[in-house]
Amino acid sequence: MQVANINDDKRRIMDIVDEKKDEFIEASDRIWETPETRFTVPNSVEQHYKVLEKEGFDVQKGVAGMEYAYIATYGSGSPVIGITAEYDALDNLSQEAGNPDRKPLVAGAPGQGCGHNVLGTGALGAAVALKTLMEEKQLKGTLKLFGCPAEESGYGKAFMARDGVFDDVDAAFTWHPSDVTSVAGGGGLAVIQANFSFKGVAAHAAAAPEQGRDALDAATLMTVGVQFLREHIIDEARIHYAYLDDGGKSANVVHPTATLYFFVRAPFLEQAKPIYDRVVKIAKGAAMMTDTELSIDFDSACANYVPNHPLSEAMDKNLDLVGPLELTDEEMEFERKIQSNNPEGYVGPLTERLKAANPELSDEEASEIANSSMALPKFPLIYTTSTKGQASTDVGDVSWCTPTAQFMAGFEPLGTPPHSWQWVANGQSSVAHKGLVMAAKTIALTAYDALTDQKLLQEAKESYAEQFKGKPYRSVIPAETQPHG
Repeated sequence: MQVANINDDKRRIMDIVDEKKDEFIEASDRIWETPETRFTVPNSVEQHYKVLEKEGFDVQKGVAGMEYAYIATYGSGSPVIGITAEYDALDNLSQEAGNPDRKPLVAGAPGQGCGHNVLGTGALGAAVALKTLMEEKQLKGTLKLFGCPAEESGYGKAFMARDGVFDDVDAAFTWHPSDVTSVAGGGGLAVIQANFSFKGVAAHAAAAPEQGRDALDAATLMTVGVQFLREHIIDEARIHYAYLDDGGKSANVVHPTATLYFFVRAPFLEQAKPIYDRVVKIAKGAAMMTDTELSIDFDSACANYVPNHPLSEAMDKNLDLVGPLELTDEEMEFERKIQSNNPEGYVGPLTERLKAANPELSDEEASEIANSSMALPKFPLIYTTSTKGQASTDVGDVSWCTPTAQFMAGFEPLGTPPHSWQWVANGQSSVAHKGLVMAAKTIALTAYDALTDQKLLQEAKESYAEQFKGKPYRSVIPAETQPHG
């Protein structure tokens, strides 16, 4: 339900979203049907291009060395308002739409397990709505929609930030699917990622082991060294790894190759980088001990997210204007069926998470919400420096380049995790479509505020300058590293 205290321009923005929502929903559903990962997302971005061409944006393709990144622009002059969009999927999450039980469409294929089909088209819808109003009202300024591939681990926005793509932007906005609606008040971990490949010499493990040099031994020694390193890093840091190549399935062969994929996370890049440097030293030591060759392929990195307070507060007010999702009994029952696949015992931890998100909730109130299928009311904006329960996003790099605000739209079944088949199952539902519309309206309204309210924009810039005083953005991605994979 929308509140009555809203000006004509904002009411018109919401009407435009409603008038054009079918084209955004169509694009979202088509992207869901062709899930693509990391930087190779030709079919996904094509759905954006169809809408942008129809709506008359000037589109620059192939931004920052990424074939499927774009900047869609309308208008000229100041201020420059940015909106970021995503469209990549996740590996091994194929799932039938609308099926509350696990059933992949194609075993091992990707799926939209983080809702980026909805995220990207919600941002697209916001840009279209604001552009339409700018045309109708002849509003001054520049609107830019940034199409960003590879949010999932590749961090397209980090490459864009490294190349100065956001340097002329006065304010930026985005959003993300969630099971709870709230403006992001902080959090997010910086991360550095790299592949460590060891090359040895194959030999018969019994007849001639002395002639071999075992790359798998090197990889194993590296992981052992990292385990000992964990005792000597800050509590908030995290180190994860996976074997991309374990040398093969034969135990009687000295393994000639092995590759590990490492993530190093910390609250800030300046904390993650020295930990990463020590991981590199451990890898070199493992290669030395096993007389193998080491090669390091720096994959990507992203900064922590820092919310701009004035813009976040404006976004919070606009969420109130848009109002919570209004779902039918049938939609609530559909979400409950998906939620029924949550692991046993999830309610307790969920209750604690809800209380952290809204400290004013009593134990009984939090428990009541946790036992429902959806958390429809908006949760309050709470600023926090805690990184507990946080992941990483390349929106962080945007926030270091320009004042930035983002919010979470709670249209996923309560308690279901991101990067799950449950989110894929929900991705073409009428509930997801309503979440898209809510997001498009909220982003467009807040971008309108930044475009037309000089006082708000000045406060946002002053807050940004204070937050980052003496801490200029510095990408840790080497200049020679290009987006790949």
